[in-house]
Amino acid sequence: MSDPILSLTGVRADIDQYHILHGVDLRVPKGELTVLLGRNGAGKSTTLRTIMGLTTVTGGQVRFRGEDITGQPTPRIARQGIAFVPESMGIFSLLTVRENMVLAAVSGPMDEQRLNWIFELFPPLKKFWNRPAGNLSGGQKQMLAIARAVIEPRELLLVDEPTKGLAPAIINDLADAFEQLKQQQVSILLVEQNFNFSRRLGQSVAVMNDGGVVYAGQMAELADDEDLQQELLGLGLGAHQ
Repeated sequence: MSDPILSLTGVRADIDQYHILHGVDLRVPKGELTVLLGRNGAGKSTTLRTIMGLTTVTGGQVRFRGEDITGQPTPRIARQGIAFVPESMGIFSLLTVRENMVLAAVSGPMDEQRLNWIFELFPPLKKFWNRPAGNLSGGQKQMLAIARAVIEPRELLLVDEPTKGLAPAIINDLADAFEQLKQQQVSILLVEQNFNFSRRLGQSVAVMNDGGVVYAGQMAELADDEDLQQELLGLGLGAHQ
């Protein structure tokens, strides 16, 4: 495993009166795609939100590129090179695709070369460039959400359940896009429930349960061990081929 670009050590977080994270230890290797798995309610989405400063850390430490970012404001975390695509996608439905992208390019005008690269990743965005984002299909909205996150160079991309509710053909298109992002050496932490998608893309994997990480290793090792899958997740990846 390469040196981590992101590390969480003993991270605890509460939402209202509820204790959600109970000492999360997590490493995201630089330049790799790490999948965060676990049953519903395990704390996966809260972990992403905590990294971004959207949920208050009550204990432990979050480090990015070796720097302590625990408790920093979300805009400052984003400016350091971390982008977040929430499960809700966070697009502006009444604005056009172009206007959504312009708002995401906070450093100034969009770079034409990078925009063309995004159009190669997600051709529908070019086709519907001047249409309201709310008129896009679910898969196209997810493409827009990811495109917004990478319109400026990012070192780390956090993505929460990108395939949820999408058709298999769209999921395959998203997988191709993530493969290209990996080739660009973008480090990615992906929360996902689709096991085939996870197995195809993931290099490293962490499994959460009850607010903590209970397993961390290589995705290939977990994918080859159905007994371990059953123990950690309650089902085997082989059932989803």
